[in-house]
Amino acid sequence: MRIIYCCYGGTHSSPIAAAIHLGKLGSQQVPTTAEISAVELFDQVQSTQRGQVMFMGEDQWANQIYVCGRGRDKRGIEQAIKSGVLLAGGNLDGLEFVDTLPAVNWMMRIGGFISRRLGLVRIGRPLVTRGTQKAFFNLARIVSDTKAKYENCLKLEGPG
Repeated sequence: MRIIYCCYGGTHSSPIAAAIHLGKLGSQQVPTTAEISAVELFDQVQSTQRGQVMFMGEDQWANQIYVCGRGRDKRGIEQAIKSGVLLAGGNLDGLEFVDTLPAVNWMMRIGGFISRRLGLVRIGRPLVTRGTQKAFFNLARIVSDTKAKYENCLKLEGPG
């Protein structure tokens, strides 16, 4: 399977969800500021990268985990990605989009805007990081629900 965690910019909630899915962050304890900062792509993706599917790693069942920023056009970006897969000769079976936006809180929105859009990283990053800590268990629940939903597929398609 190919699981794509999606959010507005692809830089906050989706990389954290991908890190939880891949076991890079535990799901039982809120990560520290340093642990969040160490997550690949966290508060690093530029608005020009919106719509790009970025590989984060493979899970224990050899499923490929990605992140993608969709902006306001959730459906349009998903359709474009699906079209690209088909044009490249790929198959849509086992391609799943997981929306992480339901876990995003006001601190993440404002901090992300200040850091990424305004470029005021020293002000925005601490705010988005704190918001991420507050939203962490909601993100962990999205990942847990995703794994449970696709558990049989994950085990069947993975090695072993």
